[in-house]
Amino acid sequence: MKRIALGALAAAIAALPLTARAQGMGEANRKIENGGIFAPGWQGKIDPSAARRGSTLNDARFAKEGNAYHVTTGPATTYWNPANVASGEYTVKATFTEPKFMNRNDHAHPYGIVIAGNAMGTDKASYLYCAAYGTGYFIVRGFGPNPFQMNGREGEMNAAVHKAAGPDQPVTQDIAMTVTKDKVECAINGTVVASYPKSALVTAGKLASTDGVYGIRFAHNTDGVVTNLTMTKH
Repeated sequence: MKRIALGALAAAIAALPLTARAQGMGEANRKIENGGIFAPGWQGKIDPSAARRGSTLNDARFAKEGNAYHVTTGPATTYWNPANVASGEYTVKATFTEPKFMNRNDHAHPYGIVIAGNAMGTDKASYLYCAAYGTGYFIVRGFGPNPFQMNGREGEMNAAVHKAAGPDQPVTQDIAMTVTKDKVECAINGTVVASYPKSALVTAGKLASTDGVYGIRFAHNTDGVVTNLTMTKH
């Protein structure tokens, strides 16, 4: 009877979305050897929670490889180049490829586009990001005076988000964030998956502005390649 009960529990856990399981498991950050930033002009900052646990920026690696950026974390890290600034109405987009899904972790972790970065690298930084998992889920979150969530703790599933065939299999996501006069949208693989009034984002406790630096973000223990990072004014 005990074995049956334990088996049922294991099956129930396995049936949970990977994002839900990820939130409930304290997977330790896996330090990268020879970490740091190896791309001219780029900067980065790990999450405050990782810093409190003793991680540093050199525990992750960001490197320019030809026309691509190869990111391997370590602690969850946001990367940006101060020269990359967007204002007014614009779209920032890039292609994210996980060559071997979940090769550094036992559950899916997200990666995506960062916009509206202000006071980056300081404890007053504010920015917004939309990130995809190779499980069909995505999240929209940000940092202001405190971290904030726009689509819940576990994010949402959307048919537009590509799913990896399995661990160590490749998965690619085209992610774009668009700012217009009155709203901010996230599109994944050509489909708008989230849209918010600008007034819901530029407000106390959230963003200072939708104008600002743009960049990319990877959750902890993730390995991916970013190509075609571009900003287009409207």
